[in-house]
Amino acid sequence: MIEGHGDDIYLHSDLRCNFSSNISPLIDTGPLRQYLATRLDVIGHYPEPEARSLEVKIAAERGVSPEEVLVTNGATDAIYLIAQTLRHERTFATGHPTFSEYADACRMFGYEEAPKGGAVRWLCNPNNPTGEVRTTDTVKVLSRRHHWLVIDQSYEDYTYEPLLTAQEALALENVIVIHSMTKRFAIPGLRLGYVIAPSAVIDRLRANSRPWAVNALAIEAGHWLFDNGIPYYHELMSTLFAETYHLRNRLRSIFGIHVYPTCTNFMLCSIKQSSAAELKAYLLDCHDFLIRDASNFEGLKPCHFRISTQAPEFNDELVAAIREYVYHK
Repeated sequence: MIEGHGDDIYLHSDLRCNFSSNISPLIDTGPLRQYLATRLDVIGHYPEPEARSLEVKIAAERGVSPEEVLVTNGATDAIYLIAQTLRHERTFATGHPTFSEYADACRMFGYEEAPKGGAVRWLCNPNNPTGEVRTTDTVKVLSRRHHWLVIDQSYEDYTYEPLLTAQEALALENVIVIHSMTKRFAIPGLRLGYVIAPSAVIDRLRANSRPWAVNALAIEAGHWLFDNGIPYYHELMSTLFAETYHLRNRLRSIFGIHVYPTCTNFMLCSIKQSSAAELKAYLLDCHDFLIRDASNFEGLKPCHFRISTQAPEFNDELVAAIREYVYHK
């Protein structure tokens, strides 16, 4: 894992707004926290060695068999577990720019990168940091070009674009899909994700997974969220996307700021007169705002940064602050 992932809030105190995190600011985790406060007794006991009870609930929601689901300690845990399990394939491919953990995990287990023809193709869809979404037809073509296609759909709830359903992915037989409850329900500190894949693949992943990989409180949270949280979450998305459209257009009005197209709540930008690092420092020092310096994504340059939509009043302040920086640079 490299240093410099977004949401490095632990390095900064007294932030007013964190634009570096891609997680929706509209999700109220208060009811979940209230519930977990009544279940703290579970930390005095070992959790399930494998979160089978939660897998049953996920399978029912996704319309698949429990044998086609594996709960993991967040999406990143799934990435490393998949890389370990498929390590005999030896070569991998990713698109650039994209999330660095795919390449990091593969290199950890001895793969070599083969950009055009890796046996294991990793696809972040929607993609981080660009917000691009590949069509389902494109995804199906990719599945025919590689021995394995691993799709990270962590941001699936942050787009209106159609993505592969669980049934479509399973029908392709060589597709492994990663899902993130972290993003869906704004619980990054709990680390909760899952994989959907053919049962034979899940068996292989399970053979390499660690016992008690998912802690008891996270399992409790998962049960509560699938019982109570999903309808509430979806009601918020139209508000988030409308605000994203507004923020993107206002940023585009600033001379020297380029905003790339996006299908999600976050957007990749570049600054002409300065660097992302300098802009980040200014926003921290003068406004207590944190953005994501995206220059360490492979394929990007020092001018690139990423921001995620926040509450309207903070979005307006961010636009004013960036305009102030650009015009006084």
